[in-house]
Amino acid sequence: MRVLRRRREHDLTYQTNIQDSLLACKQNMPQKKKDFHLDLWFCLTLQNWILDFGRPIVMIMLPLEWFPLNKPSAGDYFHMAYNVITPFLMLQLVERSPKSLPRPVVYLCIITFVMGASIHLVGDSINHRLILSGYKLHLSVRENPIIRDLKPASLIDSFELLYYYDEHLGHLMWYIPFFIILFIYFTGCFTNSSEQKIPVTGKLLLAPSALYYWYLVTEGQITELFLLTFFAMVAMVIHQRHIGLNPDSNGLFLFYSFCFTVLLVVLWVAFLWNDPVLRKKYQGLVYVPEPWSYYTSHIKNVS
Repeated sequence: MRVLRRRREHDLTYQTNIQDSLLACKQNMPQKKKDFHLDLWFCLTLQNWILDFGRPIVMIMLPLEWFPLNKPSAGDYFHMAYNVITPFLMLQLVERSPKSLPRPVVYLCIITFVMGASIHLVGDSINHRLILSGYKLHLSVRENPIIRDLKPASLIDSFELLYYYDEHLGHLMWYIPFFIILFIYFTGCFTNSSEQKIPVTGKLLLAPSALYYWYLVTEGQITELFLLTFFAMVAMVIHQRHIGLNPDSNGLFLFYSFCFTVLLVVLWVAFLWNDPVLRKKYQGLVYVPEPWSYYTSHIKNVS
Protein backbone atom coordinates (compact mmCIF):
# COMPACT_ATOMS: atom_id res chain seq x y z
CA MET A 1 0.00 0.00 0.00
CA ARG A 2 2.81 2.37 0.84
CA VAL A 3 4.42 1.66 -2.52
CA LEU A 4 1.19 2.41 -4.40
CA ARG A 5 0.67 5.58 -2.38
CA ARG A 6 4.19 6.76 -3.18
CA ARG A 7 3.70 6.03 -6.88
CA ARG A 8 0.46 8.06 -6.94
CA GLU A 9 2.14 10.95 -5.16
CA HIS A 10 5.05 10.75 -7.60
CA ASP A 11 2.69 10.72 -10.62
CA LEU A 12 0.72 13.70 -9.28
CA THR A 13 3.92 15.63 -8.65
CA TYR A 14 5.17 14.80 -12.16
CA GLN A 15 1.90 15.93 -13.81
CA THR A 16 1.91 19.13 -11.77
CA ASN A 17 5.44 19.92 -12.88
CA ILE A 18 4.54 19.32 -16.54
CA GLN A 19 1.50 21.64 -16.28
CA ASP A 20 3.61 24.32 -14.62
CA SER A 21 6.24 24.01 -17.37
CA LEU A 22 3.62 24.28 -20.12
CA LEU A 23 2.08 27.32 -18.44
CA ALA A 24 5.51 28.97 -18.16
CA CYS A 25 6.22 28.24 -21.83
CA LYS A 26 2.90 29.83 -22.84
CA GLN A 27 3.64 32.90 -20.80
CA ASN A 28 7.11 33.24 -22.29
CA MET A 29 5.96 32.74 -25.89
CA PRO A 30 5.75 35.96 -27.93
CA GLN A 31 2.10 36.95 -28.33
CA LYS A 32 0.74 38.15 -31.67
CA LYS A 33 0.33 41.87 -31.76
CA LYS A 34 -3.23 43.13 -31.48
CA ASP A 35 -2.27 46.79 -31.82
CA PHE A 36 -2.75 48.83 -34.98
CA HIS A 37 -0.15 47.73 -37.53
CA LEU A 38 0.94 51.23 -38.48
CA ASP A 39 4.29 50.12 -39.89
CA LEU A 40 2.75 47.56 -42.26
CA TRP A 41 -0.18 49.71 -43.39
CA PHE A 42 2.15 52.66 -43.97
CA CYS A 43 4.65 50.56 -45.95
CA LEU A 44 1.87 48.98 -48.02
CA THR A 45 0.31 52.34 -48.84
CA LEU A 46 3.66 53.98 -49.62
CA GLN A 47 4.97 51.24 -51.86
CA ASN A 48 1.60 50.95 -53.63
CA TRP A 49 1.72 54.63 -54.54
CA ILE A 50 5.38 54.64 -55.53
CA LEU A 51 5.84 51.26 -57.19
CA ASP A 52 2.37 50.75 -58.72
CA PHE A 53 0.77 54.14 -59.32
CA GLY A 54 4.12 55.87 -59.88
CA ARG A 55 5.36 53.23 -62.31
CA PRO A 56 3.85 54.64 -65.55
CA ILE A 57 4.58 58.20 -64.42
CA VAL A 58 8.28 57.42 -64.04
CA MET A 59 8.31 55.83 -67.48
CA ILE A 60 6.86 59.00 -68.99
CA MET A 61 9.02 61.49 -67.08
CA LEU A 62 12.48 59.94 -67.43
CA PRO A 63 14.34 60.53 -70.72
CA LEU A 64 13.87 57.74 -73.25
CA GLU A 65 17.62 57.73 -73.93
CA TRP A 66 18.24 56.33 -70.45
CA PHE A 67 16.10 53.27 -71.12
CA PRO A 68 16.14 52.08 -74.77
CA LEU A 69 12.98 50.41 -76.04
CA ASN A 70 14.73 47.02 -76.22
CA LYS A 71 15.72 47.17 -72.52
CA PRO A 72 13.69 47.21 -69.28
CA SER A 73 12.45 50.68 -68.35
CA ALA A 74 12.44 52.35 -64.94
CA GLY A 75 8.79 51.38 -64.58
CA ASP A 76 9.70 47.74 -65.17
CA TYR A 77 12.17 47.85 -62.28
CA PHE A 78 9.45 49.44 -60.15
CA HIS A 79 7.14 46.56 -61.09
CA MET A 80 9.82 43.99 -60.21
CA ALA A 81 10.25 45.59 -56.78
CA TYR A 82 6.47 45.62 -56.30
CA ASN A 83 6.26 41.90 -57.14
CA VAL A 84 8.71 41.14 -54.31
CA ILE A 85 7.82 43.70 -51.63
CA THR A 86 4.01 43.38 -51.74
CA PRO A 87 3.86 39.60 -51.11
CA PHE A 88 6.40 40.00 -48.30
CA LEU A 89 4.34 42.72 -46.59
CA MET A 90 1.13 40.73 -46.99
CA LEU A 91 2.76 37.69 -45.42
CA GLN A 92 3.85 39.89 -42.52
CA LEU A 93 0.27 41.13 -42.21
CA VAL A 94 -1.06 37.57 -42.05
CA GLU A 95 1.60 36.64 -39.47
CA ARG A 96 0.33 39.40 -37.17
CA SER A 97 -3.28 38.28 -37.33
CA PRO A 98 -4.68 37.70 -33.82
CA LYS A 99 -6.13 34.41 -35.05
CA SER A 100 -4.61 31.46 -36.89
CA LEU A 101 -5.41 31.72 -40.60
CA PRO A 102 -5.39 28.90 -43.20
CA ARG A 103 -1.73 28.98 -44.21
CA PRO A 104 -1.99 26.67 -47.29
CA VAL A 105 -4.61 28.99 -48.80
CA VAL A 106 -2.48 32.05 -48.02
CA TYR A 107 0.65 30.49 -49.56
CA LEU A 108 -1.24 29.40 -52.67
CA CYS A 109 -2.63 32.93 -53.06
CA ILE A 110 0.85 34.44 -52.68
CA ILE A 111 2.26 32.12 -55.37
CA THR A 112 -0.61 32.94 -57.74
CA PHE A 113 -0.25 36.65 -56.97
CA VAL A 114 3.45 36.66 -57.90
CA MET A 115 2.76 34.71 -61.10
CA GLY A 116 -0.08 37.02 -62.17
CA ALA A 117 1.88 40.18 -61.36
CA SER A 118 4.84 38.82 -63.35
CA ILE A 119 2.62 38.12 -66.37
CA HIS A 120 1.33 41.68 -66.08
CA LEU A 121 4.90 42.98 -65.84
CA VAL A 122 5.75 41.63 -69.29
CA GLY A 123 2.50 42.71 -70.95
CA ASP A 124 2.51 46.14 -69.37
CA SER A 125 6.15 46.72 -70.32
CA ILE A 126 5.42 46.11 -74.00
CA ASN A 127 2.17 48.07 -73.79
CA HIS A 128 3.93 51.22 -72.55
CA ARG A 129 6.46 50.95 -75.36
CA LEU A 130 3.56 50.85 -77.79
CA ILE A 131 2.23 54.04 -76.18
CA LEU A 132 5.54 55.76 -76.94
CA SER A 133 5.02 54.71 -80.55
CA GLY A 134 1.52 56.18 -80.76
CA TYR A 135 -0.72 53.51 -79.26
CA LYS A 136 -4.02 54.95 -77.93
CA LEU A 137 -5.28 53.43 -74.69
CA HIS A 138 -8.84 54.65 -75.20
CA LEU A 139 -9.11 52.63 -78.44
CA SER A 140 -9.35 48.87 -78.84
CA VAL A 141 -6.40 46.92 -80.22
CA ARG A 142 -7.79 46.61 -83.76
CA GLU A 143 -8.85 50.27 -83.88
CA ASN A 144 -5.41 51.63 -83.00
CA PRO A 145 -3.74 53.42 -85.94
CA ILE A 146 -0.35 51.75 -85.41
CA ILE A 147 -1.86 48.24 -85.35
CA ARG A 148 -4.85 48.10 -87.70
CA ASP A 149 -2.69 48.24 -90.85
CA LEU A 150 -0.13 45.63 -89.78
CA LYS A 151 0.82 43.00 -92.34
CA PRO A 152 0.30 40.09 -92.18
CA ALA A 153 -3.05 40.55 -90.43
CA SER A 154 -2.26 37.65 -88.07
CA LEU A 155 0.09 40.01 -86.20
CA ILE A 156 -3.01 41.82 -84.90
CA ASP A 157 -4.10 38.56 -83.24
CA SER A 158 -0.73 38.43 -81.49
CA PHE A 159 -1.24 41.93 -80.09
CA GLU A 160 -4.73 40.99 -78.96
CA LEU A 161 -3.21 37.98 -77.17
CA LEU A 162 -0.72 40.34 -75.52
CA TYR A 163 -3.60 42.59 -74.45
CA TYR A 164 -5.42 39.55 -73.02
CA TYR A 165 -2.42 38.52 -70.94
CA ASP A 166 -1.88 42.09 -69.76
CA GLU A 167 -5.40 43.31 -69.04
CA HIS A 168 -7.31 40.10 -68.32
CA LEU A 169 -5.34 37.01 -67.29
CA GLY A 170 -2.57 38.96 -65.58
CA HIS A 171 -5.04 41.13 -63.69
CA LEU A 172 -7.18 38.18 -62.56
CA MET A 173 -4.20 36.15 -61.32
CA TRP A 174 -2.84 39.28 -59.65
CA TYR A 175 -5.95 40.74 -58.01
CA ILE A 176 -8.05 37.69 -57.08
CA PRO A 177 -5.44 36.30 -54.65
CA PHE A 178 -4.70 39.85 -53.47
CA PHE A 179 -8.29 40.40 -52.33
CA ILE A 180 -8.62 36.83 -51.01
CA ILE A 181 -5.65 37.43 -48.70
CA LEU A 182 -7.09 40.74 -47.52
CA PHE A 183 -10.45 39.10 -46.82
CA ILE A 184 -8.86 36.16 -45.00
CA TYR A 185 -6.89 38.62 -42.89
CA PHE A 186 -10.09 40.61 -42.24
CA THR A 187 -11.86 37.51 -40.89
CA GLY A 188 -9.27 37.36 -38.11
CA CYS A 189 -9.69 41.02 -37.11
CA PHE A 190 -12.62 40.63 -34.71
CA THR A 191 -12.67 41.01 -30.95
CA ASN A 192 -15.24 41.00 -28.15
CA SER A 193 -14.21 44.54 -27.18
CA SER A 194 -16.62 47.29 -28.26
CA GLU A 195 -14.15 50.14 -27.73
CA GLN A 196 -11.99 49.57 -30.81
CA LYS A 197 -11.03 52.73 -32.70
CA ILE A 198 -8.64 53.64 -35.47
CA PRO A 199 -5.74 55.70 -34.06
CA VAL A 200 -5.04 59.17 -35.45
CA THR A 201 -2.13 57.86 -37.53
CA GLY A 202 -4.46 55.30 -39.10
CA LYS A 203 -7.05 57.95 -39.90
CA LEU A 204 -4.36 59.93 -41.73
CA LEU A 205 -3.67 56.84 -43.87
CA LEU A 206 -7.33 56.27 -44.77
CA ALA A 207 -7.45 58.83 -47.59
CA PRO A 208 -4.28 57.71 -49.46
CA SER A 209 -5.21 54.07 -48.92
CA ALA A 210 -8.75 54.48 -50.28
CA LEU A 211 -7.50 56.61 -53.18
CA TYR A 212 -5.03 53.90 -54.16
CA TYR A 213 -7.72 51.22 -54.03
CA TRP A 214 -9.83 53.46 -56.30
CA TYR A 215 -6.95 53.53 -58.77
CA LEU A 216 -6.52 49.76 -58.44
CA VAL A 217 -10.21 49.07 -59.10
CA THR A 218 -10.61 51.46 -62.02
CA GLU A 219 -7.28 50.92 -63.78
CA GLY A 220 -7.31 47.18 -63.13
CA GLN A 221 -10.94 46.87 -64.30
CA ILE A 222 -11.82 44.70 -61.30
CA THR A 223 -14.99 46.42 -60.13
CA GLU A 224 -16.93 43.17 -59.81
CA LEU A 225 -14.15 41.49 -57.82
CA PHE A 226 -13.79 44.47 -55.52
CA LEU A 227 -17.54 44.75 -54.88
CA LEU A 228 -17.74 41.01 -54.19
CA THR A 229 -14.96 41.36 -51.60
CA PHE A 230 -16.58 44.45 -50.09
CA PHE A 231 -20.02 42.83 -49.74
CA ALA A 232 -18.39 39.74 -48.23
CA MET A 233 -16.73 42.01 -45.65
CA VAL A 234 -20.08 43.68 -44.91
CA ALA A 235 -21.71 40.27 -44.44
CA MET A 236 -18.85 39.23 -42.15
CA VAL A 237 -19.28 42.35 -40.00
CA ILE A 238 -23.04 41.76 -39.68
CA HIS A 239 -22.54 38.09 -38.79
CA GLN A 240 -19.83 38.76 -36.22
CA ARG A 241 -21.84 41.51 -34.53
CA HIS A 242 -24.73 39.07 -34.09
CA ILE A 243 -22.44 36.92 -31.94
CA GLY A 244 -21.02 39.87 -30.01
CA LEU A 245 -17.77 40.53 -31.93
CA ASN A 246 -16.59 43.78 -33.54
CA PRO A 247 -13.72 44.64 -35.92
CA ASP A 248 -10.51 45.69 -34.20
CA SER A 249 -8.53 48.77 -35.27
CA ASN A 250 -6.90 46.95 -38.22
CA GLY A 251 -10.22 45.53 -39.39
CA LEU A 252 -11.84 48.96 -39.13
CA PHE A 253 -9.01 50.51 -41.15
CA LEU A 254 -9.40 47.98 -43.96
CA PHE A 255 -13.20 48.17 -43.90
CA TYR A 256 -13.36 51.98 -43.96
CA SER A 257 -10.75 52.08 -46.74
CA PHE A 258 -13.04 49.92 -48.86
CA CYS A 259 -16.09 52.03 -47.95
CA PHE A 260 -14.39 55.22 -49.12
CA THR A 261 -13.18 53.41 -52.25
CA VAL A 262 -16.77 52.54 -53.18
CA LEU A 263 -17.70 56.20 -52.82
CA LEU A 264 -14.77 57.31 -55.03
CA VAL A 265 -15.65 54.78 -57.73
CA VAL A 266 -19.28 55.96 -57.77
CA LEU A 267 -18.15 59.59 -58.12
CA TRP A 268 -15.72 58.64 -60.90
CA VAL A 269 -18.41 56.80 -62.89
CA ALA A 270 -20.88 59.67 -62.40
CA PHE A 271 -18.26 62.16 -63.65
CA LEU A 272 -17.69 60.21 -66.90
CA TRP A 273 -21.17 58.77 -67.34
CA ASN A 274 -21.95 60.66 -70.56
CA ASP A 275 -18.44 60.65 -72.05
CA PRO A 276 -18.91 59.58 -75.72
CA VAL A 277 -15.26 58.57 -76.30
CA LEU A 278 -14.95 56.31 -73.28
CA ARG A 279 -18.47 54.96 -73.72
CA LYS A 280 -17.35 53.60 -77.09
CA LYS A 281 -14.53 51.56 -75.52
CA TYR A 282 -16.26 50.43 -72.32
CA GLN A 283 -19.46 48.88 -73.65
CA GLY A 284 -19.92 46.16 -71.04
CA LEU A 285 -22.54 45.89 -68.34
CA VAL A 286 -20.28 47.62 -65.81
CA TYR A 287 -19.05 51.02 -66.99
CA VAL A 288 -15.91 52.01 -65.07
CA PRO A 289 -13.35 53.79 -67.30
CA GLU A 290 -9.62 53.51 -66.67
CA PRO A 291 -7.83 56.67 -65.46
CA TRP A 292 -5.06 56.28 -68.05
CA SER A 293 -7.63 55.95 -70.85
CA TYR A 294 -9.14 59.21 -69.66
CA TYR A 295 -5.65 60.73 -69.65
CA THR A 296 -4.84 59.70 -73.23
CA SER A 297 -8.23 60.72 -74.61
CA HIS A 298 -8.77 64.05 -72.82
CA ILE A 299 -5.59 65.38 -71.22
CA LYS A 300 -2.68 64.18 -73.35
CA ASN A 301 -4.35 65.11 -76.63
CA VAL A 302 -5.21 68.59 -75.35
CA SER A 303 -1.71 69.26 -74.04
